[in-house]
Amino acid sequence: MGRFVFETAPNRLMGALLLGGVGINFANVVGRYVFGRAIFWTEEVLVFMTIWGVFLGMIAIAHGGAHLTMDLLSSRLTGRARTIVNGLAAAAIVACSGFVVIQSFKIVVLFAQTGQVSVAAGIPKAIPHAALLVGFALTAIAVLLRIRAYLTGKF
Repeated sequence: MGRFVFETAPNRLMGALLLGGVGINFANVVGRYVFGRAIFWTEEVLVFMTIWGVFLGMIAIAHGGAHLTMDLLSSRLTGRARTIVNGLAAAAIVACSGFVVIQSFKIVVLFAQTGQVSVAAGIPKAIPHAALLVGFALTAIAVLLRIRAYLTGKF
C-alpha cells in the first residue's frame, strides 16, 4: 500500500502530466504553424503541470530514499553516531516539510476564499499552489513511514 501511494501513483501521475504536456504543446505548435493561431493558455498550463510534476516526484524520491544527500559526514560514521546524524537529517526533512505545509495551507485557503484565477487559463490559483501542500505533506509522511531506512541509511 505504501509503495503504491508514495511511489507508484506519483510516478504514474507524473507520466500522465508529461504526456498531457506533450499533447498540449503539440497542439499549440500545430495551431501556431498550421492554422496561424496559437493556444494562448498553453505556457501557463504547462508551468502548472511542471510544478505538480516536481512535487509529485518529490514524494516518490523521499519514499525511495533516492534524493541527493550530503552524506560526506554520515558515510564515514558508524554505529550510534551515524544513526544520530541520519536521524537529525530525517527530522530536518520532516520539520522543514511541516513548516512548508503550514504556510502552503494558508496560501491555498487564501486563494480559495478570494477565488483568484490565473491570468490566461482561468485556473483557480489554489490548484497549482496545492502542489506544494500535497507534495510536502506526503513527503513528511513518507519519511516518517520509512524512518528505519532513514536512520540506517539502507533503502
